[in-house]
Amino acid sequence: MRIAVMAAGAVGGYFGARLAAAGEEVHVLARGAHLEAIRAEGLRIESPRGDLVIRPAQATDDPAAIGPVDIVLFAVKLWDTEAAGALCKPLLGRDTAVVSLLNGVDSEERLAAILGREHVMGGVAYIASTIAAPGLIRHTGTMARLVFGELDGTRSRRGAALLVACERAGIDSQLTDAIATELWRKFVLLAAFSGVTALTRQAAGAIRAEPWARRLFLDAVAEVAAVGRARGIALDTAMVAEIGATLDRLPAEMRASMAVDLERGNRLELDWLSGAVVRLGEAAGVPTPVHRVIAAALSFYAQGR
Repeated sequence: MRIAVMAAGAVGGYFGARLAAAGEEVHVLARGAHLEAIRAEGLRIESPRGDLVIRPAQATDDPAAIGPVDIVLFAVKLWDTEAAGALCKPLLGRDTAVVSLLNGVDSEERLAAILGREHVMGGVAYIASTIAAPGLIRHTGTMARLVFGELDGTRSRRGAALLVACERAGIDSQLTDAIATELWRKFVLLAAFSGVTALTRQAAGAIRAEPWARRLFLDAVAEVAAVGRARGIALDTAMVAEIGATLDRLPAEMRASMAVDLERGNRLELDWLSGAVVRLGEAAGVPTPVHRVIAAALSFYAQGR
């Protein structure tokens, strides 16, 4: 397949490198020092699943230099959705799928307004990774999973082809006909984990070991699940217990990317995570006191230093 990665950050860089190593034609978009390092030293991955260097990597900051592709793996920060979405237009062919791997639950609709709904596929990425240095993606733990599917629930040829490419690359992947539910399942976990790891400045191991912090996390999970159900999403009532079990399996050192951004003084995705939970809860008449506190406490740092 011909694949473009918008952009080669912690998520897109990891999965793009795995696909490139398996023989797919992968073009990564990056900028600044990150782009310069990828061009000079290759796209480097440090991972418990195996280190990797893609050298030379096909890297550019100009989508027009790539041209139409089969798949765009769309993985940027939430505040860049519209700007990066517009940059994807030169990458579109007749049947190109832009697979959104963003956090939150409204990215697909925001992209559809820019690129056309027929070009947008929903996606969920489960991975803990960061840009450790220009050109270097560091993966924490062994979890690295993709779930994707068409917004209308159909089983498309492009979705099936992407699944084959992911399997060939050794990526744990699933093609689903219920992507809306999958998006909310991740949102329930991510909004809670992002908020609590950032608020407490602690990683998964410390949070699960401290009874008060564990209870805070599970209450945050329950709030998001209640909002989702109020919006008509089929979320199992056993979800809170299941995510509690997930917390127990996470690497002890794992933190959400928002907690890492907070530590580094970067802008936060707060408005699209706990902030969105509060707004959606208000619209649905569902109380969200935990996420309201998280949003208020972290609002001072939302724009970064």
